[in-house]
Amino acid sequence: MKFFVDSADVAAIAELNALGMVDGVTTNPSLILKSGRNILEVTKEICNLVSGPVSAEVVAAKAEDMIEEGRHLAEIAPNIAVKVPLTWDGLRACKVLSDEGRMVNVTLCFSVNQALLAAKAGATFISPFIGRLDDINLDGMELIADIRQVYDNYDFKTEVLAASVRTPNHVADCARIGANVITAPPAVIKALANHVLTDKGLDMFNADWAKTGQSILLK
Repeated sequence: MKFFVDSADVAAIAELNALGMVDGVTTNPSLILKSGRNILEVTKEICNLVSGPVSAEVVAAKAEDMIEEGRHLAEIAPNIAVKVPLTWDGLRACKVLSDEGRMVNVTLCFSVNQALLAAKAGATFISPFIGRLDDINLDGMELIADIRQVYDNYDFKTEVLAASVRTPNHVADCARIGANVITAPPAVIKALANHVLTDKGLDMFNADWAKTGQSILLK
């Protein structure tokens, strides 16, 4: 399973990238706002840092404008994936941009039918939002499983990119289901290493080692 970082924080992305934990990056207007930087400038910096796909989102509502924005964003770097919303206009833009050979990430997916349409329109990635469904008492993980089944039924090449991933359990469940990609904030990815028994065991080993009075580095 590929890990994408859901962030426009270049320093946080660089830290994870140095450990080999970054297969791509996703951004959106809210993350760009949080970064406080120009969208073209920060996106280019991320593209230069990361070799995998970097999703940059259009903000227009009409297909023709989305296509124009998408083409402009795609000029930033070869690894740009143009991010479009799962609306009818977004699907039209997806079809045009994907036919031009561009990577397209169709975002804000909340149903299997939407995911089916995105695959038919040639999407490179479909981004179903787990956490936002959980927020309204629906099972976000059930949607990931349903999309995985439908795509496997018909051998669609669109990759399932699980988004709105908020907890380590979300990541583990996506891995079991077979999502191609998860995108998560840096803090969630780093939290995957945490376990209370690891901490407890390390404390015990360190205490016992201190009692030996030894040093590994001293001859």
